[in-house]
Amino acid sequence: MAAEARGADLPLFVHWVAFLEWLLPAAEKFPRSARHAFTSRVEGAALDVLEAILEARYSKAKAEPLRRANLRLDLLRVLLRLAHGRRFLPTAGYEHAARAIDEAGRMIGGWAKSAAGKGASP
Repeated sequence: MAAEARGADLPLFVHWVAFLEWLLPAAEKFPRSARHAFTSRVEGAALDVLEAILEARYSKAKAEPLRRANLRLDLLRVLLRLAHGRRFLPTAGYEHAARAIDEAGRMIGGWAKSAAGKGASP
């Protein structure tokens, strides 16, 4: 079974994939001058979050992948704040991204807390 199908029952996975479906086209609209510096970094950080979510989903030791996901969320927050400041991302888009990232952070934090209490899966 594909990772997407097996991870689909995880609300965080569903949330993050929906965010990626918005973010990737939005990042492609950054000016050509910013594509290397911002677009590739934004896309990479967002995809790293997805990878860490999937790793945590299928790993017994969830703490490290969830920590990595949180770290990448923080990087993504900073990159998008800079992109907004440079006017690569409109205010409405920045607000949407900030809400989605904050929600993902809450979900990751809750999962990490739950996993630490159980010592295993979500």
